[in-house]
Amino acid sequence: MNERHTLRNANLRSEYRSDRSDVVGEFYVPSLQAAQKYDRAVGYFSASTLAVLGRGLDDFIERGGVMRIVASPYLQAEDVADIEAGYALRSVLERAALRDLERAVGDPRAAKSLGKLGTLVAAGRLDIKLAYVASGNRVGMYHEKIGIFRDSRDLAAFKGSANETLSGLVGNFESIEVFRSWDDRDADRALRINMDFEDLWQDRTPILRVIPFTDAAKTILERCARETSGSIEMDTIPTDGAPISLVAHDALGMLTIPAELRVRDYQKQAVQEWFGKGGRGILRMATGTGKTLTALSAAAQVSKVLQKRGQPLLTVVIVPYQHLVDQWSKDIEWFGITSIRAYEKAESWYRRASNLQDALALKATAGGVIVTTNKTFGDSVFQSMVKRHTGQMLVIADEVHNLGAKHLRAQLPENATFRLGLSATPERWFDDEGTAALTDYFGDVVFEMGIGDAIKMGALCRYTYTPVIVNLDDEETELYVEVTEKIAKIFAVQQFTEEPDEDSPLGALFRKRSNILGHARAKLPALMREMEKRRDGWYQLLYCAEGRHPLSYENGAPDEPSQLDQALGLIGNQLHMPAARYVAETKRPDRQEVLQRFSNRDLQVIASMRCLDEGVDVPAARTAYLLASSSNPRQFIQRRGRVLRHAPGKTMADIVDFIVVPPEGAVGIQHETERRMVARELTRVTEFAHLAENEAETLDILRPLRTRYGLFDV
Repeated sequence: MNERHTLRNANLRSEYRSDRSDVVGEFYVPSLQAAQKYDRAVGYFSASTLAVLGRGLDDFIERGGVMRIVASPYLQAEDVADIEAGYALRSVLERAALRDLERAVGDPRAAKSLGKLGTLVAAGRLDIKLAYVASGNRVGMYHEKIGIFRDSRDLAAFKGSANETLSGLVGNFESIEVFRSWDDRDADRALRINMDFEDLWQDRTPILRVIPFTDAAKTILERCARETSGSIEMDTIPTDGAPISLVAHDALGMLTIPAELRVRDYQKQAVQEWFGKGGRGILRMATGTGKTLTALSAAAQVSKVLQKRGQPLLTVVIVPYQHLVDQWSKDIEWFGITSIRAYEKAESWYRRASNLQDALALKATAGGVIVTTNKTFGDSVFQSMVKRHTGQMLVIADEVHNLGAKHLRAQLPENATFRLGLSATPERWFDDEGTAALTDYFGDVVFEMGIGDAIKMGALCRYTYTPVIVNLDDEETELYVEVTEKIAKIFAVQQFTEEPDEDSPLGALFRKRSNILGHARAKLPALMREMEKRRDGWYQLLYCAEGRHPLSYENGAPDEPSQLDQALGLIGNQLHMPAARYVAETKRPDRQEVLQRFSNRDLQVIASMRCLDEGVDVPAARTAYLLASSSNPRQFIQRRGRVLRHAPGKTMADIVDFIVVPPEGAVGIQHETERRMVARELTRVTEFAHLAENEAETLDILRPLRTRYGLFDV
């Protein structure tokens, strides 16, 4: 026997107490590393028990270690009801224990340990039994806590208050006493605890019943062993400019690049540049170029580097909306991890997130991922959790420009070592202060992939662009002039360095003026003409203006249907094209159904307002009608990118944009006001036309407008 790996040489003390001991690191791990047999009888059967057992099991398994576990399953209300109703007691107990095992398979705290226990089961070196109190008509939980480590010569028995759970060993104040057979003061007590366990194992303990459980658990444990045993090595990320090899690696809690994923060269370069800046920076990548997969590849590389150092990684992904939490989680699952989805009520996610943090603190898992919304991220419950994290952390911010808002940028965790921002347009519109705050936190833009470059490289498909010019009517023109004059008066007496608050008088005026253009009445007849030309086409997106026409409020007619409702009515009743809405009020299951029907060609048209702007994956979309698109570059860039994603059979996209101008010779509107209105519209049009396949044709359509207003420099 190797004298270095014996219980006598494990430096075991007689007592371990929370105020002066690391119970796991100083007792459990060295004991497992020295023992050849381990017997444990402990409170109840739980996933976190298995997570703690996993520490130090590698050496134990390699030496041919043998383990016996006695535990009491946790009974839920329905289990107790079944027992009282006369169901077979053994079946109910097994069902309760199996339920916890199945839950643990998807738990990052326990899956790796389950796999190791499965290896022992398959080799015939682990037996599990269930214990319960049976006295008269009473059925209760067995709640003793004893254990015995043995090598070829000695044993170390222990008992005490600590359950082998993460909360018991990390969060609570606990103590255990250890009795060593080689110490004369402890020998009798050590042997007595050993005999107590043997009586328990052989079902010889009064008022207790002990039943076998190994066969019932075998299928689950062996399956988990197979799922956690594979490993493909991945090159460590260089920081000296050498090319990155994005190859798969599998380990518990680590994001793993799927073997079937083809990582593009520009995505590798983006990861390389980010690592070159110490794992901080912003990726400015066009919509549809794979920002999510690039970010997850970077996170997988970080996990690999830290895993070699024995440092677990918590990854926190922050996204604008709930449906993006679900979308990111789906991709994260492809990378080998079941993420924790943190949104809505804290009770739906907080316990699992806290347990993950405990597992990371114990190094019972190599990592974990929490995906949350901007709203939940800013809430006090999430903030308190993320701020108390003491280990390595990576923050990934999707559509990072949103986090530049005052109430969110102040909440960004300073304890995050690694920081990665993603956006096609990271600069905040009219908010230099917010933009500066983002670069101060995440770092500068370290990689850029614009739409033009993405099209040239084949990452996005080519497109045609059709601007459709429509006129404001006389009422709309009069209201537009009135609102513009009010804006001009405020600007004459105030100076603004950032975008006005939406709730301020100026913000309300900007919103009202934008709504006049977005709801221009002439757009709907023009839309019907354009859709008539594409009546037989599938995969069409329609972006409508939000709210209602401003004149409906001016004229006291708030019941006027929204632009979206009017458009859907015309599409269905006049063009007979199957269509559906995708708006903020659409529930998540219904949203998935709409997208699925769209992909399956059950729907020709999806009509939306803003819900399709950020992150929603609809690669099948081939045509986009922009009834409403502001001069904010973020919005029109995102909407253009939404239809440029590749899909089977798709080689070209078609964008139809409705450009609003005042009627020629309109009464009451000054030429400079007209010119500025048209200039704002042409800024977007010029950006769209520049990269379109039909740029020359588009410029011909716009030439009369440029001539009328002298806007050839726009």
